[in-house]
Amino acid sequence: MCGLSGEVRFDGTAADIGAVGRMTEAMHERGPDGCGLWSQGPVALGHRRLKIIDLSEKAAQPMVDGELGLAVVFNGCLYNYGELREELRGAGYRFFSTSDTEVLVKAFHRWGPACVERFKGMFAFAVHERDTGRLILGRDRLGIKPMYLAGDGRRLRFASTLPALLAAGDVDTGIDPVALHHYMTFHSLVPGERTILNGVRKLPPATVRVIEADGTATEHRYWEPSHTRGALPEHAGLSAEEWRQAVLEALRVAVRRRMVADVPVGVLLSGGLDSSLIVALLAEQGQEDLATFSIGFEAAGGEQGDEFAYSDLVARRFGTDHHRIRIPDARLLDGLQDAVRAMSEPMVSHDCVAFYLLSQEVARHVKVVQSGQGADEVFAGYSWFPPLAGAPREQAADIYARAFFDRPHDGLAAIVSPGLLPAHDASGDFVRAHLARPGADTALDAVLRLETTAMLVDDPVKRVDNMTMAHGLEARTPFLDHDLVELAAACPAELKLAHGGKGVLKDAVRRLLPAQVIDRPKGYFPVPAVRHVDGALLDLVRDALTSRAARERGLFRQDYVDRLLADPEQDRATTGVNTLWQLGLLELWLQTHGV
Repeated sequence: MCGLSGEVRFDGTAADIGAVGRMTEAMHERGPDGCGLWSQGPVALGHRRLKIIDLSEKAAQPMVDGELGLAVVFNGCLYNYGELREELRGAGYRFFSTSDTEVLVKAFHRWGPACVERFKGMFAFAVHERDTGRLILGRDRLGIKPMYLAGDGRRLRFASTLPALLAAGDVDTGIDPVALHHYMTFHSLVPGERTILNGVRKLPPATVRVIEADGTATEHRYWEPSHTRGALPEHAGLSAEEWRQAVLEALRVAVRRRMVADVPVGVLLSGGLDSSLIVALLAEQGQEDLATFSIGFEAAGGEQGDEFAYSDLVARRFGTDHHRIRIPDARLLDGLQDAVRAMSEPMVSHDCVAFYLLSQEVARHVKVVQSGQGADEVFAGYSWFPPLAGAPREQAADIYARAFFDRPHDGLAAIVSPGLLPAHDASGDFVRAHLARPGADTALDAVLRLETTAMLVDDPVKRVDNMTMAHGLEARTPFLDHDLVELAAACPAELKLAHGGKGVLKDAVRRLLPAQVIDRPKGYFPVPAVRHVDGALLDLVRDALTSRAARERGLFRQDYVDRLLADPEQDRATTGVNTLWQLGLLELWLQTHGV
């Protein structure tokens, strides 16, 4: 797990190694254990290293194999690197390290860009071919590892974080109106290739892009889970009990895969079903002295600030080395500002500060954790899924938008400045186009595909990556194992929707977990003090929205901002997000990153 960066030139000049150095240094938190730069003519690569597999300097990056004519930077982990290495050895390849990075190098040489189809893991990488001058960029199936791009006809730069590209300089930092529409509509996230900035794009998940020496490029999307009942013929005709056993076995494999490391692996234990199940399966497989970590905050506004009763129950049941981390309110404001600094893109969820502060403490004990993100999207755990059951396919977009969009398109005119408001319903168009694609049997299937391959990538997955890597902590997410995701996609909807959502999962684990954990109401990271915009938080937001930078940027109508500041709790999005916080967070992020 690391941070990568690079530049490739198309105008006949040498790559700017200074710019790559600045990008690399901007990501030092992602890789505190080492730093490397390499350049050759029009290409330069940079890397910050977090030592997880092969702790020796033989695994340092950029990794250059002169015999094969390849130079590589890689961020992530190939959980099946051991099996791939043995297969490659059988084909005659020799290895000088025990790293998964070197396996990627040899795998690319043997199978070319199609090597990604053999990888089981999370990854973003750049490979430069010496003999052709081509640069190949790749990203894992579910976008767990990020890849940001900024370029023009003369060059392309890429990095694991957006702020790293800003550190290199010469980025168009104008606001993208379509991205702003998404941010204000689609649950405060920007899906797909766009970012809030005109000059920065993302390599989509499950994509390999091949960039020729002259700058022309082709790309291939190599995976998308089929949300159809016939997607996995070997599972046709399974009974409900057989589906439960298939899901449980796939999750066992996913958890086991993510124990691959040369350092200890812990678990972020919220006390909910998903993280508790990971602990149970690790205990089942004989894991001893497992370190588990839970976080809690002070109660506020009548809201409880922790779920320690559940996490303690699980920790006692499985005898883990459990760490209760309680955060006083005095740390929250600084933690919030630090979390904003750690965001590659603006993220409204108050979970961010919880993940940031939790990761800060966890990183003092371990360098790798497993986490339960993704189960709700993959196994239909959210409240907006049941209304889609049996709905006509053509009504899916409208039903989903009513439950999930922050506000309708026609509600933006009173909020967003006219010059930044697209004439068309950009977010609605995005969702309608996604849901209309083939490969999903029903309205619910189409929405689950959207959640798994778009929303999940640019909200919870990004949140976990950014907040953990801000402290050099690698987070692994077994519910996003692509084999498990494919299985869940093919599973009958009624099994997933049972028991209020995630039914097939709940029924599969009743012999492993206490009923209090399985059947409890759905919980979230509780951070009561930042759910309500008042006190010091209100001062922070007011300063951001009334600053000279905000006035000159002019994203929002001033009369609307003034009304919110006069009554901070007056307006909440459909999803419950405080609108003042949504506006303030965006401006805070832009100012924090010098935009």
